[in-house]
Amino acid sequence: MVEDSKLVIAGREFKSRLMVGTGKYRDNPTMVEALAASGAEVVTVAVRRIDLKRSTEEALLNFIDPEKYFILPNTAGCYTVDDAVRTARLAREAGLSEWIKLEVIGDQETLLPDTAGLLEATKTLTAEGFKVLPYTNEDLVVARRLEEAGAVAVMPLASPIGSGMGILNPVNILFIKEAVKVPVIVDAGVGTASDAAVAMELGVEGVLMNTGIAGARDPVAMAQAMRLAIESGRLAYLAGRIPKKKYAEPSSPTTGMIE
Repeated sequence: MVEDSKLVIAGREFKSRLMVGTGKYRDNPTMVEALAASGAEVVTVAVRRIDLKRSTEEALLNFIDPEKYFILPNTAGCYTVDDAVRTARLAREAGLSEWIKLEVIGDQETLLPDTAGLLEATKTLTAEGFKVLPYTNEDLVVARRLEEAGAVAVMPLASPIGSGMGILNPVNILFIKEAVKVPVIVDAGVGTASDAAVAMELGVEGVLMNTGIAGARDPVAMAQAMRLAIESGRLAYLAGRIPKKKYAEPSSPTTGMIE
């Protein structure tokens, strides 16, 4: 049996390679069930869209057990470097974490990242002691620059946020995996379990998703499916697939056949 190592980011170990978001669920109890079914340890929260003070019973943070989950704040909804940096600082001051999933969005329609702004914000936050996990495009040059800027992982998109289109550029993801030494976490665009399995078969260290689970007809069942897909995709990668060939090859031995 193939043995796997744990996911390690910035010296911290995680058993699960699936990370999940907390937005778009129809209600908080469904989210809680889905988180449990996913087996995820890392849970992201959008700092600009939640009640950091837990001022009501329905505040999102009241439903996430910090003893069970590692809360990863993100800068979702930030379109400038200043907004992203300010949001990260706010998360740390609120006691969430010095870890930050960094988003600097460059286009309102596609939600594709502003890579120049992302690089600037990564440098600023790293200098302030943050452990930065930037959401980026599938460009190996940008990924390498982010690593050089101090990112503890890079998170290339599979396809646009919430699109559910899966891995559009698998070769580019492979290029990124080869170009950097920090963990590569595929982020955004995963729509179903097969997308997650394909991502893991590329050899990336993990996958982060939100809409693919929260937007499913049965989010809890989909969370379990994603969990299994991540595990099977990772195992398939470690096992090593057979090479693709142009022509058929008999699956039974031809030696010793009766003439």
